[in-house]
Amino acid sequence: MAEDHGMDLGASGPPSDSPAADAWRRQAITWRNRVMLLLDRLPLPVALCDAEGVILLANPAMAAEWGMLSGQMRGRNALDFFHPRRTTRLHPIGEAVRLRRRSRYPVEVTWSTAAGTERYGEMDVDPVSDTPDAPPALLLLLRVLGERAQTPAESVAEDPRASEVEARILALAAGGVTTARVAKTVGLTVDGVNYHLARLSRRWGVRGKAALVARAYVLGVLDAEAWPPAVAHRSGPD
Repeated sequence: MAEDHGMDLGASGPPSDSPAADAWRRQAITWRNRVMLLLDRLPLPVALCDAEGVILLANPAMAAEWGMLSGQMRGRNALDFFHPRRTTRLHPIGEAVRLRRRSRYPVEVTWSTAAGTERYGEMDVDPVSDTPDAPPALLLLLRVLGERAQTPAESVAEDPRASEVEARILALAAGGVTTARVAKTVGLTVDGVNYHLARLSRRWGVRGKAALVARAYVLGVLDAEAWPPAVAHRSGPD
């Protein structure tokens, strides 16, 4: 796997004018590709973030939790996907990054899968770096511990608004666009689109695209006077 994931593996090698520089770079690339191949095949969800929590790479097992491709998670903050049960558990991690400490910090997290299932688990956060003096990155290893099923009453009680992405999906669906075309238009996988539709179904207590579209018009998410269907306004986080 020769894809460049944006990691600077040549920062701590021999000087660029060294006779061994080219050989060192080739060896570094070989080992990087072996590591990436291992991560791709690893069933354990794994991601690497910068010190601010921005995802540099994620393996397929991690991305599959949201019906996404690995590259679609890159550039997003890990907190866009996970919700720590106790935010105070993040403070020692920030301090470890600042002081360049090397230790493992377990954080209890929850998240919603591509199917709309609420899951909970433990995230091990390890500050790592190529050299002791290099700014640390954060290695995330996720262990899924269980799922929590919502009751119909909980689903109806959720916020009835739609996010910007969800509203765009609904507008396209209202115009008869296929799920595959919707996914391409909004930059998600088909599973990613179905994930958002499943979340809306649970949130609004309805089933099927037709019912979701009708509900969207009733709630004012879609403009009742526009054709082709259009989003009436943005309501809720992305």
